[in-house]
Amino acid sequence: MNTTMRARWYVYAYCLYLLVPLYWLVNMSLRTRGDITAGLEVVPLNPTLGNFAEIFTNPVWFTALGNSLSYVVINTIISILVAVPAAYVFSRYRFLGDRQLFFWLLTNRMAPPAVFLLPFFQLYSAIGLFDTPLAVALAHCLFTVPLAVWILEGFISNVPVEIDEMARIDGHSFVFFFFRLFLPMIRGGIGVTVFFCFMFSWVELLLARTLTGSAAKPIAVVMTRTISASGIDWGVLAAAGVLTVLPGLVVVWFVRRHLVKGFAMGRV
Repeated sequence: MNTTMRARWYVYAYCLYLLVPLYWLVNMSLRTRGDITAGLEVVPLNPTLGNFAEIFTNPVWFTALGNSLSYVVINTIISILVAVPAAYVFSRYRFLGDRQLFFWLLTNRMAPPAVFLLPFFQLYSAIGLFDTPLAVALAHCLFTVPLAVWILEGFISNVPVEIDEMARIDGHSFVFFFFRLFLPMIRGGIGVTVFFCFMFSWVELLLARTLTGSAAKPIAVVMTRTISASGIDWGVLAAAGVLTVLPGLVVVWFVRRHLVKGFAMGRV
């Protein structure tokens, strides 16, 4: 077996290793709590969709899933709307303190979320935003906007400045140029940025747990509170885990080509 073939089998083995936890999560989600605690079943002998039905029929689970999707989508939209024009300015113009401001944005991304827990909690409690999806979305913007600006600035810098000048010479307004000509050129960068903003907000738990109470708590928080007097409902917990993995897989599927381009450019 040559080196190339051996390396390929190593990659296959590693991918299989990565898929084992996901398969076992799906396996548990299709079994009742009694079957799970009774013994090991590589393939569910009596598969059931009751655990997923519990997620969609129980108001606590269903509301929590909706809360998670709400603040993630809000955060992603805000981050893109703010980051695209900011990245364009950083890429195309030079002004006093531009590099310092750009570096300051990145330092916000370097700080751990725990640093901002107390300020956010007190601020949102004072202005009435506590326990709302918007509170979590705005808190996550502190981390996703700098990341989005950094990624998009790299993509925009790869678009020649001459294109801007040609559009201006042809008599196009800036609004027409920006939305009809320029944004389609960087749609790959926007796709990559959407992926990273979505994934950070989706998996972040500390801010989401602290800034929500009972009305807006996300599904990840509910998953940590599934212990009852009768014990842990492993099947429902596994079904919730499957549902939290699916949005990430969907996003990866739609931006997979843009991710490859981002890695090739060295900005991701």
